[in-house]
Amino acid sequence: MSSELKPSTVLRRSLLIGAALLLAGCQARPLYQDVNAIGETRGALAAISYSEATSRIGLETRNRLLFLTSGGKEAATPEYRVELTVTGGVTGILLDEAADTPNAGRAAVLGTYTLKRISDDTVLKTGRRTGVALFDYPRQEFAKLRAVRDAETRAARELAEIIYADLAMTLGR
Repeated sequence: MSSELKPSTVLRRSLLIGAALLLAGCQARPLYQDVNAIGETRGALAAISYSEATSRIGLETRNRLLFLTSGGKEAATPEYRVELTVTGGVTGILLDEAADTPNAGRAAVLGTYTLKRISDDTVLKTGRRTGVALFDYPRQEFAKLRAVRDAETRAARELAEIIYADLAMTLGR
């Protein structure tokens, strides 16, 4: 009886060992950040106060940021302040040539923000980000208004997610 291995057996074993080595390196955490820094970043994000909103889409963005950073609660003793200005607009993008009316639209929400440390009034980050949501114009007038409002809400929430990522990156350093 020969102790030689068949080429297919060697190939299978090599693939199995290669897959095991590949999966051993998979991790679901940042490479160069320790666990204590993640907790500090979450604490810093929870200590942010936000300026008051002046529009409905500004309020949607502010409320989503509050939810993302502190679970929806205002900071009792804020260490940071975010001055947030949100504006938005809707444009038709697919024009029906025969009826001269748009069939689809785009809601774009622009957010400008400044992150400051309250203790020494130092500006840590300024930014300008945009959230966009596409939608269809239905034939009914009320449905059109609702479609526009829903698209603005989706765009405002997308904007909040982008700003949250910027804030987390800034405070995580």
